[in-house]
Amino acid sequence: MPRIADHEERRRQIAGAVCGLISEQGLDTVTVARTAAAAGMSVGLVQHYFRTKDDMLLHAFKEVSARIRGRAEERIRAGTEHRLPIARVMAEVMAEFLPLDEARRAEFRVSRAFAGRALDAPALARVDAETAARMREDFARAVHNGKECGEVDPDLDPWPAAVRLTAVTEGLAMQVYRESTGPAPAGAAEPSAAALSASVIATELAAVFTGECRQYAERPTSGL
Repeated sequence: MPRIADHEERRRQIAGAVCGLISEQGLDTVTVARTAAAAGMSVGLVQHYFRTKDDMLLHAFKEVSARIRGRAEERIRAGTEHRLPIARVMAEVMAEFLPLDEARRAEFRVSRAFAGRALDAPALARVDAETAARMREDFARAVHNGKECGEVDPDLDPWPAAVRLTAVTEGLAMQVYRESTGPAPAGAAEPSAAALSASVIATELAAVFTGECRQYAERPTSGL
């Protein structure tokens, strides 16, 4: 029996090729022909899945955004499963958006390239706005849950707190990326990007998550 093509896998493969080209050479270098070569496919096969270059770029932007968000959601699931304090889970989630290793630096370059193109491309702008909105919603939900369990002051408004944490995450990502690609600092050794990022995140979260969750405070200290 002939093997049935995995269409979703081919679409992911094409998206991966697009992202690889953007990361290495920039968005303007992406063409259907170069994407096909990078994906190991024919031009005709790429065009079978994406009629235009814009369709291909839009799908690639959705793929890289979903990949980053998927890792953040996995942190949330693991934190819930292991009943970790919300502040600790938030620290891990925020760190997932930072370009702290080569894979995440490549993703950041791709995301920034798409965000720049989104200024003049409504379809890309919608993906960019939806991605940012979901981050804010996740952060606001975390603050709200913190209020219910005692980690957050009951009078704190979750939405401004979420906007601030989102702004810190996005700004910190840019700072980390610049540090990783710029010249080495002169003089005394500076803390690593990971250590500095963890410190900034901890400081920001400490201003929001000022208490201890009741369910953890009541949990027995012995046994697993």
